[in-house]
Amino acid sequence: MKMLCEYKDGEHITGQFLVSNVSKGTNANGGQYLNVELRDASASMNAKKWEVASKDEEIVVSGNVIYIDGEVLKYKESLQIKLLNVRAVDLDEIDPTKFLKQPPIPKEELIKKFNKYVDEVENEDCKKILNYFINKYNNQIYDYPAASSIHHEYMSGLLVHCTTMAEIAEKLCEIYPVNKDLVITSVLLHDIGKITELEGPIVYKYSLKGKLIGHISIMAAEIDEAAKELGLTSETPLLLQHAILSHHGQLEYGSPVLPETAEALMLSLVDNLDSKMVITLKALEETKDGEFTNKVYPLDGRTFYKHK
Repeated sequence: MKMLCEYKDGEHITGQFLVSNVSKGTNANGGQYLNVELRDASASMNAKKWEVASKDEEIVVSGNVIYIDGEVLKYKESLQIKLLNVRAVDLDEIDPTKFLKQPPIPKEELIKKFNKYVDEVENEDCKKILNYFINKYNNQIYDYPAASSIHHEYMSGLLVHCTTMAEIAEKLCEIYPVNKDLVITSVLLHDIGKITELEGPIVYKYSLKGKLIGHISIMAAEIDEAAKELGLTSETPLLLQHAILSHHGQLEYGSPVLPETAEALMLSLVDNLDSKMVITLKALEETKDGEFTNKVYPLDGRTFYKHK
């Protein structure tokens, strides 16, 4: 089966593809169309479904694998798919190898880095909480993506995100007089709630709990539960909860509180840095030298120049 990156302008395209994002648009005549981002393990591509039936809206849902029949066309120097027909794909029809994008660093190396940061934590309560969640989630920490799309949306993406952040935070802790154990512990734990927020044996999408509560609140509650089970009486669990609750940095980005400790502020800044750099580099990867990227919507719709 042909991969998305292999298609060229003018070709007919059929096969299974993952719906990364979907939104509705209105044409000049007032009709509805679907603006869709499709992907597989090799690439992503924008697509349009100009004639939309009610069943199409039920099928073309973010997180679903769909079978498409369409045409690849060039629009404003980028390839785009004109969707002619779409149909749902049963779970047993899905070809997992087409969607299980591998991490840029071997998984075994990532696990070693993760364990190194855990071993270096000296604070007893931080260590107990880390081990509590490692024992609870085990291999899920090592296998899960960090998101259903946007950034680190591949196998072991959560592990890549956390270890990269830990590497950055470690350097910053050499410059600024903060509590390194709190910073590293919060970095390693901050997105573990996504194991509950996202679900799916092959393609990850938001669970009911993920939609209604979200990974930030899920993880803050789990730290409270862990502290009670472990009989911890220090303020460490509270400080970790605060860091988790505030790590998106702004109320409008989903954090119920703003960072009010130096360690929480560092966590939010490092998380913001890593996610935005990964999004930017991903867009540049798909762009030719000397050209600008398509609009990067998670970064205010900006375009980025890929220098020669």
